[in-house]
Amino acid sequence: MSIIEKAAGKLNHQAPRKPEPSPAEVRENFTPTPAETPAQKHDFSLSKLKTQNIITPQAEHSNLAEEFRMIKRPLLDNAFGQNGVKVKNGNLIMVTSSLPGEGKTFCSINLAMSIAMEMGRTVLLVDADAPNPRLLKTLGVTYDQGLLDLLQDDKLQLSEVIIRTNIENLSLLPVGRHKRHATELLASDSMSALLDDLAQRYSDRIILFDSPPLLVTSEASVLASHMGQIVMVVEAEKTPQPAIRQALTLIEDCELTWVLLNKTRNLAGVDYYGYGYYGKS
Repeated sequence: MSIIEKAAGKLNHQAPRKPEPSPAEVRENFTPTPAETPAQKHDFSLSKLKTQNIITPQAEHSNLAEEFRMIKRPLLDNAFGQNGVKVKNGNLIMVTSSLPGEGKTFCSINLAMSIAMEMGRTVLLVDADAPNPRLLKTLGVTYDQGLLDLLQDDKLQLSEVIIRTNIENLSLLPVGRHKRHATELLASDSMSALLDDLAQRYSDRIILFDSPPLLVTSEASVLASHMGQIVMVVEAEKTPQPAIRQALTLIEDCELTWVLLNKTRNLAGVDYYGYGYYGKS
């Protein structure tokens, strides 16, 4: 059975006290602590997102939204132990592909949007594609500093680079300025410490990475070494199977790898997403 076939098959005399934040405010700001209260805010045009075929709260009953509900469910189950087994670093999820143009950024955005609509869950969407950072450009978000700057400058605070949005429970982390030694930064002790902090500080959080294609740069395989789960996007009827096999060997150490078959057409000629677990047998 081919890999593609396998793939288819979340007072008195005292100064007045500051009001407590509402539950929604707490979720949106990832719990307001000085270390990580986002200093930047971006308001999406939800109508524009809709024209880009991106899930929004107003379109939560669309076919696309239903498909990504099915995609996110096992990811969340593994991240939070809802099936009785909690995967180590299961809330660190990387979305990648073997080659460019297979739709990984589109899937990253829609998966993040779907998770953000989950009750009691927050999501930090990270643009980790240093060679070709398209995620925030696709969303129309401008930025200056980001992940790579954070890894290189120990005086820079996470709160200075995270971008809060008007999608409740969704925040963004840009890739930052291009660095010649991006691979070394992603493989550094600073990266390991940052990911441990992000993964463990908040029990309700998913950190979702839009990474480079596995066969184009070395950054993706380095990033994969930190992940608890990986979603590899495969373009149906286009991505060569040898490329898929080669890409999968680069992430075989990850405990859970999922293959998302993108741009598959059903009998009605409508695009849909096949999805399955890739076993390492």
